Amino acid sequence: MLDQESFVPFEDDELGDVTTGEMELSERQSLRRVPGLSTELTDITEVEYRQLRLERVVLVGVWTEGSVTDAENSLAELAALAETAGSQVLEGLIQRRTRPDPATYIGRGKVDDLGSMVLSSGADTVICDGELSPSQLRNLEQRTKVKVVDRTALILDIFAQHAKSKEGKAQVELAQLEYLLPRLRGWGETLSRQTGGSGRGGGAGGGVGLRGPGETKLETDRRRIRTRISRLRREIKGMKTVRQTKRARRSRNAVPAVAIAGYTNAGKSSLLNRLTGAGVLVENALFATLDPTTRKATTSDGRLYTLSDTVGFVRHLPHQIVEAFRSTLEEVAEADLVVHVVDGAHPDPEEQVRAVREVLSEVGADRLPELLVVNKADAADEETLLRLKRLWPEAIFVSAYTGRGVDGLRQAIEERLPRPALEVRAVLPYDRGDLVARVHRGGEVLSTSHLAEGTLLHVRVSEALAAELEPFAQEQAAVSRP
Repeated sequence: MLDQESFVPFEDDELGDVTTGEMELSERQSLRRVPGLSTELTDITEVEYRQLRLERVVLVGVWTEGSVTDAENSLAELAALAETAGSQVLEGLIQRRTRPDPATYIGRGKVDDLGSMVLSSGADTVICDGELSPSQLRNLEQRTKVKVVDRTALILDIFAQHAKSKEGKAQVELAQLEYLLPRLRGWGETLSRQTGGSGRGGGAGGGVGLRGPGETKLETDRRRIRTRISRLRREIKGMKTVRQTKRARRSRNAVPAVAIAGYTNAGKSSLLNRLTGAGVLVENALFATLDPTTRKATTSDGRLYTLSDTVGFVRHLPHQIVEAFRSTLEEVAEADLVVHVVDGAHPDPEEQVRAVREVLSEVGADRLPELLVVNKADAADEETLLRLKRLWPEAIFVSAYTGRGVDGLRQAIEERLPRPALEVRAVLPYDRGDLVARVHRGGEVLSTSHLAEGTLLHVRVSEALAAELEPFAQEQAAVSRP
């Protein structure tokens, strides 16, 4: 998923024209789902996938803890997810409970209200703000007479729409299959335990000679899914090896890596475009850019480093996604600096930070230096900005849309990049201009002067580059890494 070598050179004067992937965005919008037509997850393994109709939906949430504002924010985020998937949100319902009902998620009494709401609004799908068990799905469908989709299936559907690279598609398919496998029995009457005449007459228990075609199909589908999961894991493991090889090459060249992480739709791709002119697709939608991008950048003193846009996070991110994308998320853990982007115009930016840090800790990236960046400062009100500045005094406030604060962010990134470990003074002959250029690209030039015998450089460089400079060195002293 991360094409670490797909660097695009750019000139300083090109940064004024920041592209936002207009062609890709136009292509995506031309393929929007048509209201009235049903949609479904791609049938890759020839098993019976659940058909998802996501045109006219009713949202349902269970409020178990926190304030009513927290519950409303969670349902608003679910609405944004549904709209990203191509749905039209008609109504929303929140039920106050100490915990979700194990049979119907919202309780038997509230199911009747939900059924009435579905009937009056003409909805064809109910989306629940949580992960439902197969029995909860089946019971809700039987009572409401429409399809029921949980939050996890909705996010997986969005990922399936937006994945473009080979690795991204494989990771999404793996997450879908791992989610589907324990839920095959809950997909409805077509996979019931017994479908033959003898099965109906013999009761629900079954027995020797009483297994109907439904049981045979269920086991066949499970075998196919397990086989496909094993194949996908092998493919993703092979892709991980390729990425590790590229990462080792960058490590040998001592190129610092910066990972841009944050909540979905916080403006990570916009910042990457503003900093590097990458031309990554920008859209006001959740998980708009699923396949991360890496570009090179240059510090004010000429050192190279990489900037990587990563997949966005969301509260209650399905564990299937975290596991399937673990090899990609581990790229963040290998970075030298994490630029954590927060949406300053969001109603609850503190919850965004908490959710992102929770996922980062799962992949071991919580130990890395973090630069907190509050984006969309132009859209946030002054009271919110003052509160966030008191809460996060070290944060950088920017607007990727207007360019406000981007120069300060670039400087803050440069200051936090790891500096080369060795300090060297060397006189390079004038016919070694290639080595001088490499020092400027991969090291930190402290001073330079021109002598009769060559160029005198006082630099900080990596151990590998210091070894090449040793024949020309005047003085060398190891210094501790800052």
